[in-house]
Amino acid sequence: MPGCGSLADGIARGFAETHHTMVTLIDTISQTPLRPRHPEKVNRPDAVSPPKPDWIRVRAPNARGYADTRNIVRENGLVTVCEEAGCPNSGECWDKKHATFMIMGDTCTRACAFCNVKTGMPGALDAGEPEHVAEATFKLGLNHIVITSVDRDDLGDGGAGHFAQTIRAIRARCPTTTIEILTPDFLRKDGALEVVVAARPDVFNHNLETVPSRYLSVRPGARYFHSIRLLQRVKEMDPTIFTKSGIMVGLGEERHEVMQVMDDLRSAEVDFLTIGQYLQPTRKHHAVMRYIPPDEFAGLEKVAYTKGFLMVSASPLTRSSHHAGEDFAKLKAARAAAVR
Repeated sequence: MPGCGSLADGIARGFAETHHTMVTLIDTISQTPLRPRHPEKVNRPDAVSPPKPDWIRVRAPNARGYADTRNIVRENGLVTVCEEAGCPNSGECWDKKHATFMIMGDTCTRACAFCNVKTGMPGALDAGEPEHVAEATFKLGLNHIVITSVDRDDLGDGGAGHFAQTIRAIRARCPTTTIEILTPDFLRKDGALEVVVAARPDVFNHNLETVPSRYLSVRPGARYFHSIRLLQRVKEMDPTIFTKSGIMVGLGEERHEVMQVMDDLRSAEVDFLTIGQYLQPTRKHHAVMRYIPPDEFAGLEKVAYTKGFLMVSASPLTRSSHHAGEDFAKLKAARAAAVR
């Protein structure tokens, strides 16, 4: 009805002035739909996954530490992969004041079939973000921090310079904090990897995500052997940097393919391997083909250690940055023991 909007605004203003309170109006008239989080997946048929088994379920976050961490993240205008990717461990990690910061915005230029991060064309980089991340690191009192990012294929260097600036800002503000980065693949971005390695993170993590045969349906914008080579080149440029990678299982891979990924990573001298259960974010994402029981994860972990990894974490709820600080301490100890 014409004039309804102005009448509602007038009522709201009058009420607010009289009662000194804030009034929120909910728009039930507008026909403009919100932009979908994953526009490329909207028209896909629903992919139905089997029901989650008991070993996958986690408690909802409600602890004081969780709220404190969330407030610090909000105050500094930061994005976390914990929230954007819907990590099942966020309640536990945030309660301990652990968070994985996601830099360069909340919108990814890739459209991987497994990922819940928003897709589309990102905005401009926030020049103040490196300092904001450093300040949040200080406020949280982190001994070890994990920094990841969306893919930024729209940038000439894929965001490598922004990664380097963030590392340097954290070093300046928190000189004793160790830094782990989880990077995109910098595909077709010549010179980008060199910029990141020159900033000298303590851990360079780049996830393969799945076995080669599943790339076309799971990670179509990436190239398996490029990712392997990326990890190998880090070691060639700076052997002191720990390298790390992870895969998800339950996407239709075969066990022998997982073994081959382990061998490929060891050929690239990768130190740390993580293996976790894939969980479907929405029905428009890739379906879970199978839930792998905990005893199978234990078997994979044993095999990985026999292949020479310094550190392995394999369990249904394992994620790249879960227990990252504790695992980094174990990783350093394992390297020290190996050189004796």
